Amino acid sequence: MNWKVAFVLVACAAALVAQTPPVTILEVDVDNFVSYYYDVTDPAKLATSAAPVLAAPGRVFRRQVVIADVIAVNGRPARGLFAGESTPLQSTPRLTPGQAIADIGTWGLNQQHVVLLDADGREIGGIFAHGVGGAAAPPGSPQGAAAHNLTIVGGTGAFLGARGQWAYKQALGGTSRSVSMVEDPAYRRVNGGSSRRDVAHLIPMTWPEVLTIPAGPAIFHGEDFSPVTAERPARAGELLMMSVSGLGPVKPNLDPGKPFPAWEAGKEHVVNSPVDVTVNGKAAAVTSAIGWPGMNNVYRVDFRVPEGTAAGAATLGLSVAWINGPEVKIPVR
Repeated sequence: MNWKVAFVLVACAAALVAQTPPVTILEVDVDNFVSYYYDVTDPAKLATSAAPVLAAPGRVFRRQVVIADVIAVNGRPARGLFAGESTPLQSTPRLTPGQAIADIGTWGLNQQHVVLLDADGREIGGIFAHGVGGAAAPPGSPQGAAAHNLTIVGGTGAFLGARGQWAYKQALGGTSRSVSMVEDPAYRRVNGGSSRRDVAHLIPMTWPEVLTIPAGPAIFHGEDFSPVTAERPARAGELLMMSVSGLGPVKPNLDPGKPFPAWEAGKEHVVNSPVDVTVNGKAAAVTSAIGWPGMNNVYRVDFRVPEGTAAGAATLGLSVAWINGPEVKIPVR
């Protein structure tokens, strides 16, 4: 592989400057959602029953823990943990004995932790939110958001430093269960729970971007590393490579801020998160996504232009961990 030629081409690259982070909407589907109420005072009774044990009707201030399984993100199969803790307020504008008086109706104070894995069980990162559960979704929420006013206060992994807002969107089925903490959560999937969809407007700290060279976007023909230009456009079915930034963690792990080490066959630093490329909205096969040797926060992504791509200026989209980057144009003949 001619790394020297490619390195010279990319050494003059400068990241495209976006005025604001790209809009990223995450729809997170969860299953086996169960609420466990603090309703016993004897620690010896906690998690002792494999059989379902329903909780008595909830009252204000009686805390609960919720646990569920992530099953999809933006319609793509995924795995992970959805967990949280809340203190019910059951607030209402009308004086109601046993509930909190307030100007808005809410369920309670929530803290929520979502750790996302890909379909194969590889951890992508976590998203953490705090706020008021059960309240109306805040102004500016993604379309369809129905409830919860939660602030995304941070993230880990691919979502390091992210912020934004999180809301409940819709029920997807199953049986809603509020149970006693006597019920053993080891049997949560056996005893079952409800399914639901939440939606987040995520504002990432970093996002994927195609770098630029004097000839335009840093996208090259795979056969000789020459730039894709109007004089030498891409072809449908051709393997291309591009130089990009903002793809996040790699494996094996690399300390933040350090450049990728010199290239050795079989020892590349592979991007940890799912990387997706589209051409005119059609998925392109990504054959490689690795750190660029000697560079810091620069990655190489190899992909194949989909068969049947029409000639002309094609729109190329790039995303990592469901976070979209700015689109660029490439000539196709």
